[in-house]
Amino acid sequence: MIVYLHGFNSSPQSHKARVMERYMAERGLAGEFACPELPPEADQALHIVRQLVKGKARVCYIGSSLGGFYATHLVEHDGGRAVLINPAIDPHIGLRGYLGPQKNLFTGAPYQLTEAHLEQWRRLWTPKITPERYLLLVETGDEVLDYRRALERYAGAEHVVVQGGDHSLQSFPEQLPRILAFAGY
Repeated sequence: MIVYLHGFNSSPQSHKARVMERYMAERGLAGEFACPELPPEADQALHIVRQLVKGKARVCYIGSSLGGFYATHLVEHDGGRAVLINPAIDPHIGLRGYLGPQKNLFTGAPYQLTEAHLEQWRRLWTPKITPERYLLLVETGDEVLDYRRALERYAGAEHVVVQGGDHSLQSFPEQLPRILAFAGY
């Protein structure tokens, strides 16, 4: 099963999630794809994902930005593999500047980002990773996260560094065959 984990203030309606869903469906793999709506609270988000994959023999997460942070936690604690797309490394630090009123970019749902959110992310940070479980996809033009931090954090992992681009990973459609191969399809 491939589980796409969207980023901060995003949703299953994001461009990459929909492209991945369509790609899987075109290959007769629609039943092997899921992209849950992740709430702003990390503990709730992980509970939803764990319920979704319960009993699945093989899981590969595709984590974009904050979803990459969640994917790392899940892989290191529960097993599986992950494709990380411009992943957030330490959201408990990086998202501090966003404390206060927030709105989901797709649903428009408002909420308050609080210290409690940062604390949940801090607790979920995993200091040690298993590099062979990851495929890291980054673009050097990422305007939100420094791709070099991801290369350091996931040293030893299979990786693709695309010159230019941005945080959305403009090269995503070109990476789809590699993602499926990494996931074992």
